Amino acid sequence: MLKPRETIAGLKPYHSPILSRDGLSLDLNESMAGCSPRVLARLHSLSAKHVSLYPQREAGERLLANFLGIAPEQVLVTNGMDEALSLVFTAYLDRDDELLFADPTFVMYPMLGAAVGAKVVRVQSQEDLTLPVDDLLARISPRTRVIAIANPNNPTGLAATRADLLKIVESAPHAAVVIDEAYFEFCGGTLNWRTLIPDLARHPNLFVARTFSKAYGLAGLRLGVLTGAAEHIDYLRRLSLPFNVNSVVLACLEEALADRSFVSEHVAQIKRGREQLAQLFNDLGLRFWPSQTNFVLVRVGHAAKTFVEAMKRRGVLVRDFSASPCCEGCVRITVGMPKQMDEVLPAIRESWAESLRA
Repeated sequence: MLKPRETIAGLKPYHSPILSRDGLSLDLNESMAGCSPRVLARLHSLSAKHVSLYPQREAGERLLANFLGIAPEQVLVTNGMDEALSLVFTAYLDRDDELLFADPTFVMYPMLGAAVGAKVVRVQSQEDLTLPVDDLLARISPRTRVIAIANPNNPTGLAATRADLLKIVESAPHAAVVIDEAYFEFCGGTLNWRTLIPDLARHPNLFVARTFSKAYGLAGLRLGVLTGAAEHIDYLRRLSLPFNVNSVVLACLEEALADRSFVSEHVAQIKRGREQLAQLFNDLGLRFWPSQTNFVLVRVGHAAKTFVEAMKRRGVLVRDFSASPCCEGCVRITVGMPKQMDEVLPAIRESWAESLRA
């Protein structure tokens, strides 16, 4: 009788978080600004030949290497962030090796670790939900082979310091340390603030992953990038499928990278929206976490389910994170564009009032 590997048979089924598109989708951290007009123009210019030929990812990797200021040998384009993570986990985790991360964080880390048979070691954050650096350091063992850290973190929106991250990298030279920078564009005042990419040269066990799904608005086209030491990227290139990234997104990459004004304006709008949410939550007396991303996590308590349903009736979809570790009663809300926020803010106020009456 045909059976899958034990680790695959034991996985819990993954259910898409897309429950509905009937309303303003502020539940998935997608870009509400869409993509750059230059990217859209490039899409419209594509010919039948563009989609009939196999993609050449090497050209995209050269573009990204130049943009990031590293060698092409240090860059691997991937089918979104998920594939980048999957490649690292598959390459460096054997059965019963340890995958280490701090909760709450990106849901794919434990799923991918379990799929390869690794022992998943979870360190719980404290009440402030900041990265528990000392606790992570204390849990590093000879069996630790991968450490995964989202910075800024999802779902908290919090960012750890470069010094703390490097302390972890340097304390585990035998482990692949993956810094997931999916939301890094929303940090600080410039596009390169807080990134660990410049530290790759001094730390051969360090990997930094990025995505074009957030600030660039290309979630539907699926493009990620994994950076690291050339030797280790070469190993991952051997494992990666040769045509893993489609020709359409590669054709749009140059315009996406070139249109920095679009990204900068989008980031500025997100920051203003974050400030509006923070002010509202302060007015309502709700606990929230100061975000460095395109979303805000807020604790509405036992009324979380009622609040989410009330928001949905007002045409706004937000995500209940009560089932996630350390996030009981929390809801994550993606920041919308200015005109959208004009509707979202009163919807939050009304839904909170309705939740209190329930």
